[in-house]
Amino acid sequence: MPNSDPIYVTRPFIPPLSEYQALLEEVWASNILTNNGSMTQRLEAELTEMLGCASFTAVNNGTTAIQLAIKALELKGEIITTPFTWIATVGAIKAEGCTPRFCDIDPGTLNIDVDKIEALIDANTVAIMPVHVFGNPCDVERIEAIATKHKLKVIYDAAHALGTTFNGESVLNAGDVSAVSLHATKLLNTAEGGGCIATNPEVRAKIQRSRNFGLDKKAIVVDDGVNGKLSELHAAMGLAGLPYFSDIIADRRDKYARYAVALGRRQGIALQHLHGDGCNHMYFPIVLESEALLLRVCDVLNAHNIFPRRYFYPSLTQYESSATGDPAPIADDIANRILCLPLYFDLALEDIERICSLIIGELP
Repeated sequence: MPNSDPIYVTRPFIPPLSEYQALLEEVWASNILTNNGSMTQRLEAELTEMLGCASFTAVNNGTTAIQLAIKALELKGEIITTPFTWIATVGAIKAEGCTPRFCDIDPGTLNIDVDKIEALIDANTVAIMPVHVFGNPCDVERIEAIATKHKLKVIYDAAHALGTTFNGESVLNAGDVSAVSLHATKLLNTAEGGGCIATNPEVRAKIQRSRNFGLDKKAIVVDDGVNGKLSELHAAMGLAGLPYFSDIIADRRDKYARYAVALGRRQGIALQHLHGDGCNHMYFPIVLESEALLLRVCDVLNAHNIFPRRYFYPSLTQYESSATGDPAPIADDIANRILCLPLYFDLALEDIERICSLIIGELP
């Protein structure tokens, strides 16, 4: 049945309380709440196996994950990234003493435009930080080729990309480090949390030390670090959600397809071009032909208690604190016209039909 409650762009998947409580009983019995306890270690091991990656190092949020990646790679200089992302991407770069440079985006995929990266590379460039926007995988092969050619590191802001694959394997294996989010809105959540996937064992070990103040196994400070540990309570939430992850992905794929069929060939709407078939369908964005049309669509949806999100809006070029001086006209334009529609596990199919009908009624 259609939902009479407010419908927001997303909502957390919360596992059955009894299953979470069973894990909490183990935490209570252990009397260990943090500092790499058994829940955290279990979550890391199970995610490593599920994703088929080298390792998963759990941390307290996705922003910290980016910062730890920069620390572990010992980067100082300019990092090329995209302005079509959440402010945390740039904030983490700046917090680690590096300078962001903006590369414009591809208007179809909404990811960083690989053809424009090399023009920004100079003597100060130390890394590239692409974003898998809305879970759509970047062109990791071409990015790797550019990085190899210019001897640069690659950190992927993979906040949206848990469950995304490319060429049959987890996209999180790409680059030197992938930084993911396990925030409440993500497909797998620990309420607040994140993680790093590093391909190099030495980099991985440094991330593991740096999340705990830079301490080694003898509790001696050997690296610059932060308090980036994931608590046992948060890890337990992730473990309780893990058995449902494949169902969440399948549900997302089905609902995404329903939206795409209803809206994909309508005048006035463009859909994100997916790179390959491995997107996890984290969000369902539509790009309207004008901001005026977007505002009309928002008004009619809001009037029916439906609340999509202008995401990412505005482009980071528009914030005084993050502007780099690099022009990104495509990102600026897309940011003004993009709207993410409600998409989550408990969303009723009848509500998707109603949302599509209301949008179609406003189209030219």
